[in-house]
Amino acid sequence: MNTFAGIFSEFNLPNATTWFYFSLLLAVALFFKFTRLVSVRNWDVLTLFLLVPGLLLIQEGHSLQAARTARAVAAAGQNLLPGTTPFSGTATLFGAASLAQASPEKLLWFGFLWLLCGSVYLLIRCLMDLALVRRPALSPNLNLSGLLWLGAALLICLTAVALRKPFGSQGAVGKRSAAVKEIQRLPEDLLNQEIAPGNSNGNTQFWVERTSAILCHIAIVVALAIIGWRHFQDAHAGIAAATFYLLLPYTAYHVEQVHHVLPTALLMWAVAAYRRPCTAGLLLGLAAGTGYFPAFLFPAWLSFYWRRGAGRFAAAFALAGGLCLAVIAGILWAEGDLALRIQSTLSLSDWQPWIQPSPETIGFWTGVRWAWAYRMPVFVAYLAFVVATLFWPWPKNLAHLLALSAAVLIGIQFWFADQGGVYLLWYLPLLLLLVFRPNLADREALPLHPETDWLTRFRRSVGRLTARLLRLPEPVARVH
Repeated sequence: MNTFAGIFSEFNLPNATTWFYFSLLLAVALFFKFTRLVSVRNWDVLTLFLLVPGLLLIQEGHSLQAARTARAVAAAGQNLLPGTTPFSGTATLFGAASLAQASPEKLLWFGFLWLLCGSVYLLIRCLMDLALVRRPALSPNLNLSGLLWLGAALLICLTAVALRKPFGSQGAVGKRSAAVKEIQRLPEDLLNQEIAPGNSNGNTQFWVERTSAILCHIAIVVALAIIGWRHFQDAHAGIAAATFYLLLPYTAYHVEQVHHVLPTALLMWAVAAYRRPCTAGLLLGLAAGTGYFPAFLFPAWLSFYWRRGAGRFAAAFALAGGLCLAVIAGILWAEGDLALRIQSTLSLSDWQPWIQPSPETIGFWTGVRWAWAYRMPVFVAYLAFVVATLFWPWPKNLAHLLALSAAVLIGIQFWFADQGGVYLLWYLPLLLLLVFRPNLADREALPLHPETDWLTRFRRSVGRLTARLLRLPEPVARVH
């Protein structure tokens, strides 16, 4: 019976390269319009896979580093030369034999160079989308029921990937913010105290991390479907974007990285709630408080709501972001780590382009000794672009907001020192919305009418209640 059970239950997950080829072929079959070969949709479907080779190079570089370390440890323990132990690497897109002869540092640098060059194209694509007004309705090659079934199957597969990856095999890709660290640590401490006191084997941390990541991916998928249904007036496009998100290799490669997807999930729900400035401001403020990088989106979103709820959006953004930072600071202060965390953050060179990156930092700017000097001009140009989003284009509709938000998040990859370029999940859902969006020229922020606006009615109710409590005389009506 064990033999028969093994035949049907021995299921092995594909490696990174196999998933890349498989997802590319399936994406072409699902979303490529063969009756209209020369179209923006077809080009977008193909170029969304543009950054995968860079990630494969980086993955192979890390594998070579781990293998070199293992060989050195084995040689030290057995009194052998490091080169006498056999190499057993993982085959990638470019072949294991050729990569085995390359140094890990060179592979990593070329991988980050590939990611930055691909990010330049994606940035140009987002800026070009500002001028694309007429968008033909190109439906996927699979009907709605088939896309729903495929999306559910891919979600189950990604859950299996997250749960079957050995804990600590890859570690955190990039540095996590203090907010994400505390959000993960608090449930771990609670479960260790209530369910498994004295547990030190990391099982609790494993389940909290992987469960949180899967829930964030589910939130992004649901938000994409709702945006397509409510704002694009096309449920088919929303389900197609959600399915494509689950199919792309980037989601599978970093499926367990909570700090990559938690702020993005909040950002996507802010897009879904764009008709309500207060709700959108609260969600975007929470995203900025947990991941920090969505704070660069504030100018574009503020100009989107100009004279249509900009004040309440800014107030909600500041309230949510300030409360998030205050709670995190209070927790760190209670534990006695606040001063140390502030000092380490201020000394961190990853987000300060005027400081040379530390030797522990891995990225494009650390591969060449003189390269970091150019971070400062890149950072100044990026800040000028962020300020320009406050005024250009004017006025903004939902298509402009999506394109500018994606462009701002892509621009961070150019100057952020710590593995800049790998944070694709920050802007991947926004790119998918650009691919499947219809004409959104009429999707603007809704004007505020005093008769229907809830905040105006609330202020009037509070004013009447205050007048009654203070027993103020009612205003005398004029007699005409």
